[in-house]
Amino acid sequence: MNIQNMEDLFVEQIQDLYDAEERLMKALPKMAEASTSNELRSALEDHLLQTQGHVQRLEQVFAEAMKGLIKEGEELMDIEQPALRDAALIAAANRVEHYEIAGYGAARTFATALRLSKSVTLLEQTLQEEKQADARLTQIAEQTVNQQALRPKTRHAG
Repeated sequence: MNIQNMEDLFVEQIQDLYDAEERLMKALPKMAEASTSNELRSALEDHLLQTQGHVQRLEQVFAEAMKGLIKEGEELMDIEQPALRDAALIAAANRVEHYEIAGYGAARTFATALRLSKSVTLLEQTLQEEKQADARLTQIAEQTVNQQALRPKTRHAG
């Protein structure tokens, strides 16, 4: 996808979410079937129903957002408009932070169950730092970058 403006970036993000939700819809039934805990199986099955709703909502968003064909394209770092590139990079970094938050949170929970107090403390510290990084990125996006990215790119006569 050739990202030239905020609308292109929005569609790229929605496509990525749609892909993730579609993959999750395929994985959740297998995970539920493999689980031995009835409570876990129920939670996974409930989340599958929610995920199906997520996909339906994303399809509605697509219908509104897509006014033409989506072009194949460039990597985020190749986006010419600096503020738009920054907005894309923040979105990518937020995704990484959320992945890390989930991983550190799970590891901390496991360490708690295993009564590994030192590990709990260390994992909690890292978890809090990941949350702070995510919050900082979101703040940067909301306070400056996203508004800058909405401004049309100025062209220099030459």
